[in-house]
Amino acid sequence: MADTLNDLAHQLDRFAGERDWQQFHSPKNLASALVVEAGELLEHFQWMTEEQSRALPSEKRDAVAGEVADVLLYLIQLANALGLDPVEAAQAKLRLNALRYPVDRARGNSKKHDEL
Repeated sequence: MADTLNDLAHQLDRFAGERDWQQFHSPKNLASALVVEAGELLEHFQWMTEEQSRALPSEKRDAVAGEVADVLLYLIQLANALGLDPVEAAQAKLRLNALRYPVDRARGNSKKHDEL
């Protein structure tokens, strides 16, 4: 089992290599596949109320889990194809967002940083 994103990236690379799929895994194709899978994830929530989206029946939750997995897998493959460390990129983004959204101005507020 993969315990880290790095382990998962290696498993994905091996999986694709065994099937000779790297030839199809350009950053453009992976980004496109990521958007398609994100759309499939969103489809599960279409027409739901906020409350319904927070209380998914187990069958729906399992289907959503499959789509979350697809999104994560394509995201990891895209990062790998571009030589990016997704954890490092996420940490950098969190640091930037901490500056853009100071607690005293952003707490309980959904405005974008340039509107605070």
